[in-house]
Amino acid sequence: MIFEKLLLSLWHKNVKAMPENKKTQSSVSPSEASKQPSESVQQYGLKAHDYVQVQCCSGKRCRKNDSERIVNLFKMMLHAHGVDDMVDVVTSGCFGFCAKGPIVRILPDNITYTHVKPEEVNVIVEKHVVRGELVEELRYVEVTAQHIEVESQHWSSFKRPVSLDSMLGNYIYEIGGTPFLNVLSYAIDAEKCRGCTACKRNCPVGAISGTVKHPHVVNPYKCTCCGKCKSKCKFGAIDGPIGVLDERNSVNDVLADIENTDKLVVAQTAPAVRFALGEEFGLAPGTVVTGKMVTALRQLGFDYVFDTNFGADFTIMEESAELIDRLKRHMAGDPDVKLPMTTSCCPAWVNFFENDYPDLRKYPSTCKSPAQMFGTLAKSYWAEKIGIPRENISVISIMPCVAKKYECARDEFIYDGIPDVDCSITTIELAEMIRTHGIDFVNLPDSAFDDPLGKATGAGHIFGTTGGVTEAVLRTAYETFTGKPLPKVEFTQVRGMDGIREATIDMDGFELKVCVVHTLNNARIIMDKLRAGELDYHLVEVMSCPGGCIGGTGQPYHEGDISVLEARQQAMYATDVTKMVRKSHESPAVKQIYDEFLGKPLGKKSHKLLHTHFRDKSILSD
Repeated sequence: MIFEKLLLSLWHKNVKAMPENKKTQSSVSPSEASKQPSESVQQYGLKAHDYVQVQCCSGKRCRKNDSERIVNLFKMMLHAHGVDDMVDVVTSGCFGFCAKGPIVRILPDNITYTHVKPEEVNVIVEKHVVRGELVEELRYVEVTAQHIEVESQHWSSFKRPVSLDSMLGNYIYEIGGTPFLNVLSYAIDAEKCRGCTACKRNCPVGAISGTVKHPHVVNPYKCTCCGKCKSKCKFGAIDGPIGVLDERNSVNDVLADIENTDKLVVAQTAPAVRFALGEEFGLAPGTVVTGKMVTALRQLGFDYVFDTNFGADFTIMEESAELIDRLKRHMAGDPDVKLPMTTSCCPAWVNFFENDYPDLRKYPSTCKSPAQMFGTLAKSYWAEKIGIPRENISVISIMPCVAKKYECARDEFIYDGIPDVDCSITTIELAEMIRTHGIDFVNLPDSAFDDPLGKATGAGHIFGTTGGVTEAVLRTAYETFTGKPLPKVEFTQVRGMDGIREATIDMDGFELKVCVVHTLNNARIIMDKLRAGELDYHLVEVMSCPGGCIGGTGQPYHEGDISVLEARQQAMYATDVTKMVRKSHESPAVKQIYDEFLGKPLGKKSHKLLHTHFRDKSILSD
């Protein structure tokens, strides 16, 4: 703090010592800023915008380079300049060019500064934020800004994010200059792309453009990171999500954490993984390999192996409470209640509505996904229990979903520069790690998840299939809403594989109307109806992948064989039946954490830790 105090005192001293005609140039109040004459054609910061955001990268290497100190200095200097009410300082996920940290990005100007030192913070605040001028000596300009045609040069040679520019009528990469807003997406290697159009035909959001036999291009501002394009590419031309971790680096990061003796490395495994992992080792679709998977993870070097299904139980508790709260407020005549409430645990779906339906972003549940809830609890409740600081715990999620790589890097899931989930790898990546380490998976003995974050209910298990989230939520919502026990645990009316399914649930006289949707093409149908005021439901579940997470693009590819998905789904339901506890609100472990730590579902503390918010990204995708 000595440096911070010295910097602040020097700033005050310099301002007081300045002649009056100089003060207005270097220390400008927000009201004065708009009155000053323009010094250049283009202005930035508060000269050009009513609101400015300062993003400070909190990737691993930036944190090692003291990015947290940079964050605190920005807050101090903005306050000293009297503009802290107009400027928000936030930490972000990795920007993708780590060797240049600490990295700071100013929005909405989209200007990035690299190698930012503590003594340079006030320069950025005073010159860029207040006076509206660029700090050229710090600006990211490694490569001269230019347009380079796809055919001649590809973004991967620069190892940094790309953007799509159609201003000239064709698709080109813009290399150098200012990196665009922290957008993560897939990217196509022009040298490998054969122009077969498979990716373009299978992209559910129209983010890919190109013509037959010519390299295609991904628009990063429309990409939802769902991974459909990559699963269809036969030429290995698609990488991503770029900006966080490609698959090689995901595994390398996991191995690095395991080898770090200062880190306690925790694995959490999604429900769908255990029903598909065996296929990578010659087992039949739907073979349950939970015990072998846990054993393999321990042999790989993970210190603890927990169950994401346990996180799903908390998502169920919070989401059912949120649904009931909205229903009761709606029945009481509250005009501000947004119904139907949609689910929000699928990150590709979240990306989709933030891009294409931002005006409807108050409809989704604010609950974090099970993986993110697990990460939060592991680095708060459990960290306190075992007496280890959250920064010394690395949470690795093993997911059926490539979009989870994007999700764990979202700004709102990073607290004080430390992500709740450090890294996400897919089912396929885990299988490759097992093979690389020479583990004989098929002949492994079974072992159980660790306590206490491995005691999941049957409701948590069925989260991984289409209709499973709805059914799990209904098991708790019904008994909470009616005060009566369920006559039957299963809600078979929401099960199946149809793309859009409807059901009406009798909640002791109240007819709860639900809809279950999978694939983003079907989600668009539903969202268009919602926007038009034609949707008469109370709860809508959306999953971007066919069949839900069991058909995720991080799973062994099913080649469109629906029987593979059905086998995984049936195994999931069969596992649910074997569980002693099948409703989340009846779980002793869940009750204990609410009693000891969280309070109650949708309470002050649980809402702070287990809920999130959504963004308007339409300005990017337009």
